[in-house]
Amino acid sequence: MTIIDVDGMTRRYGSGKNAYEAVQALDLHVAEGELFGLLGTNGAGKTSTLEVIQGLSRPSKGTVRIMGMDPVADRRKVRPALGIMLQKGGLPQDLTTAESLRMWAGTCSHPLPVAEVLGRVDLADRADTRVKFLSGGEQRRLDLACAIISRPRILFLDEPTTGLDPESRRNTWRLIQELKNSGVTIMLTTHYLDEAESLCDRLAIMHRGRVVRSGTVDEVVADHPAKIELKAPGTALPPLPGTSMDVSGETVSIQTSSVQETLTDLLLWARNNGVTLHGLDARAASLETVFLSIADEFDNSDVNDPATDKTEVMSA
Repeated sequence: MTIIDVDGMTRRYGSGKNAYEAVQALDLHVAEGELFGLLGTNGAGKTSTLEVIQGLSRPSKGTVRIMGMDPVADRRKVRPALGIMLQKGGLPQDLTTAESLRMWAGTCSHPLPVAEVLGRVDLADRADTRVKFLSGGEQRRLDLACAIISRPRILFLDEPTTGLDPESRRNTWRLIQELKNSGVTIMLTTHYLDEAESLCDRLAIMHRGRVVRSGTVDEVVADHPAKIELKAPGTALPPLPGTSMDVSGETVSIQTSSVQETLTDLLLWARNNGVTLHGLDARAASLETVFLSIADEFDNSDVNDPATDKTEVMSA
């Protein structure tokens, strides 16, 4: 059963000659209990999409339904079910961590105990520390605490691990997985592609206002070739069916749709001809490969969006 349904949603800003569509005819469906990733190049329309889904703005065209309801018209029913962690929090700097969370809990009908939530985000020992003295990573964890204290049915996480050290990042991943396992539907936006690969059941990649790839990670990368690199004179290699080859000095890069078959053919040829292959490295297609290819692939398309996009990838 789906819990988020977006059908033909367009979000337009401005009017006349200055109008532009940040999101164009978007279809998106998220199942209850799913961890869904929304990725995209800078300016792709992710923020505009989330604002409409969360009921912060109306779609210019199309429909959005959360739990079968309009997030704007039925805001009083929808909003209590949502937990939202923004990319940048705005908590009062002079309150302590515990005071901030108690203040936030006061807006909820049935909040979790403050001490329990502080423990879950590893801030129990910082309960009496003023927000302005927290590190950037600690403030992100406090933002997460505010998002989950209401016991949300649907949780929106916008760049939840930005600024976290490796240990805190792993702990946050674990908490996100625990929330999913408890039945919470999670919509995650992140530039950390390893994060999306590790956590998401399904994902969609946006570019210039449209979803250009969607599905499981395996489905999204399925159409992209694997890559084999080695050092050898390019002219010495045999024809390899289903591949394309690029030679730069002694380095040979081979793209193939079947890495196992190509490697087998290459290694058999090398053994039969007494050739030593140096620096042999084979890599399956990855989400990063797909992500980096999207801007080049679609920038020459007929998508009508004046925004200038730039691909950004972060890895751990």
